[in-house]
Amino acid sequence: MDGNVKVRVRLGAAEAEVESDPEHLAEAIGLIPEIIKKLSVDAVETREREPRAERTPQLEFEARGGQQALPTVIIEKSDSLSEVIGKFFGDPWGRDSRKLSDVREALQSYGLNYPKQSVAVALLRLAKTSKIRRFKAPDGEFVYTASNAFISQVQQEAEATVSAAG
Repeated sequence: MDGNVKVRVRLGAAEAEVESDPEHLAEAIGLIPEIIKKLSVDAVETREREPRAERTPQLEFEARGGQQALPTVIIEKSDSLSEVIGKFFGDPWGRDSRKLSDVREALQSYGLNYPKQSVAVALLRLAKTSKIRRFKAPDGEFVYTASNAFISQVQQEAEATVSAAG
């Protein structure tokens, strides 16, 4: 190991990494606001160049089994980790069996970087409250999926929102 420290900054799909020796770490960290500003400007410019039709959110599907690659949810600043994960499992993405690594990947896609242990504890708590189901896959790893009761609750809330708006 060369003793350098890496700092990674992600803003949406854009990502930059700063690497420095510990002696110059403060200087490297000082570059982060500049990098974020540059990433923001680049993201806006790229978005403005794209045709309007291509800007609408589209579901991505993985080649294997046609599973959705990422959940499409709206996350509020005030949402707790459990609430965010609950939203993921309320989305069609959560109806397929998901491993801890899938949930962490989805969180990271929204810029939410939580330790593995924190995500595991949140998943276990959601399973204990029957909002999601937890079971062992044939490979011995735990997998999670939305519970039928939770799916029904999310559908009822969506119908209530639609009828109140219309």
